Amino acid sequence: MRTVYNAQHVLHQGKVEMFRGELVPCFEVPSRADYVLAALKRRGLGPVEEPREPDLAVLARVHAPRYLEFLAGAWDEWVALDPANAQRDALPSCWPIRSFRHDVLPASFAARMGLFSYDAGTPLTSGTWAAARAGAGCALAAAGHVLRGERAAFALTRPPGHHAGVDFFGGYCFLNNAAIAAQALRDAGVERVAVLDIDYHHGNGTQAIFYERADVQFTSLHGDPHTEYPYYLGYADEQGAGAGLGFNRNLPLPRGTGFERWREALREALRGIADFRPGALVVSLGLDTFEGDPIAGFRLATPDYLRIGEDLAGAGLPTVFVFEGGYAVEAVGINAVNVLDGFMHRAG
Repeated sequence: MRTVYNAQHVLHQGKVEMFRGELVPCFEVPSRADYVLAALKRRGLGPVEEPREPDLAVLARVHAPRYLEFLAGAWDEWVALDPANAQRDALPSCWPIRSFRHDVLPASFAARMGLFSYDAGTPLTSGTWAAARAGAGCALAAAGHVLRGERAAFALTRPPGHHAGVDFFGGYCFLNNAAIAAQALRDAGVERVAVLDIDYHHGNGTQAIFYERADVQFTSLHGDPHTEYPYYLGYADEQGAGAGLGFNRNLPLPRGTGFERWREALREALRGIADFRPGALVVSLGLDTFEGDPIAGFRLATPDYLRIGEDLAGAGLPTVFVFEGGYAVEAVGINAVNVLDGFMHRAG
């Protein structure tokens, strides 16, 4: 399997995030991707390449232009407010919730940070835009390999993407790499694309992007949002709207779910994908379902990820894997590569 690796991911290194009422060191760290890359090389799973920088017009097929413009210039604005800001990350502190206006773009940087975000756990750093943009390039390149006939390709990048919406960041995510890959497949002529999110946390951004569309089916199995982040989306009754009604499916599971029950949900998800008859599959590959993850609550073990890969290969679809969460840092590499190895072993 070919891997497209974002070497610029190291430019995004958040110092602190707000977690349970206090500023703590970030859980989303560069070594996450480093461990995956090392495991890939040890396993000899295939060639590794770096992407080209994507054109902004391609990113605008998924994200709002004013949001992209904000991300591109945010760090310079932040430092211009106070030169001392160069030594600290930017975190939002106010948000336009119910009854506030969203259509007016404020002059205040703090107000725009809030307009384009939804939590205080996602620091914006000096290298965030460069890392996120190169990550989108990984997703596009991986989709390109699949379009040219490869059975699967892996976009290894961070920051992750599935919590980012059309015009907002949060959950450590700035650009939605899975959605960008899915849109690229559609733009290249794949009539129907399925996106399957297996991260512990619901892919609220991906759901929102495709919620009113019938050409991209979104399916997610994740921690129950009654108790798990991102809390406000991911319920089973969210089935799409308008033309997209019936093309969104959520399979929330309770904290403490083990592999047997989780695998039943995966198979249920794959049956729904088969009924959709897509021409390609995009997998948001989150590994925070692991039993040792510090900010999640499922009980999957390292060998289980081989079985997951095998089940995904059983769908028989050209597949783009996009790296998402997974914060048990020393285990994330072998767990991610087990999925890919299991996939390729069954795919042949």
